[in-house]
Amino acid sequence: MSFSPIANAYAGTAAGGGSDSGLIMIVYILVFGAIIYFMMIRPQMKKSKEQRQLMASISKGDEVVTLGGLAGRVMQLGDEYLHIEVAEGVTVKVQKAAVTLLLPKGTLKKL
Repeated sequence: MSFSPIANAYAGTAAGGGSDSGLIMIVYILVFGAIIYFMMIRPQMKKSKEQRQLMASISKGDEVVTLGGLAGRVMQLGDEYLHIEVAEGVTVKVQKAAVTLLLPKGTLKKL
């Protein structure tokens, strides 16, 4: 029999502390999952819910701003698209999802 300190070292780590390290790893995964949920997933869900509410509340005559920065008055509503008057006699057709902001009445006159 030869003496091998490396074999003894491997045998010592394999026999002891296995269940404790597994439990610690599970705790780390749960904590990391909670951090990801509260820092990334939950705010994104909240933003998505606000966008859906905004799209549902748009009506004819509302003043809106789109993703591209166009500001105008809603002239016609459809299921997927809006017709927005951006200047007198100039109407643009945009997707409802492109609307990012609902302006208070009379804001376009100030611009």
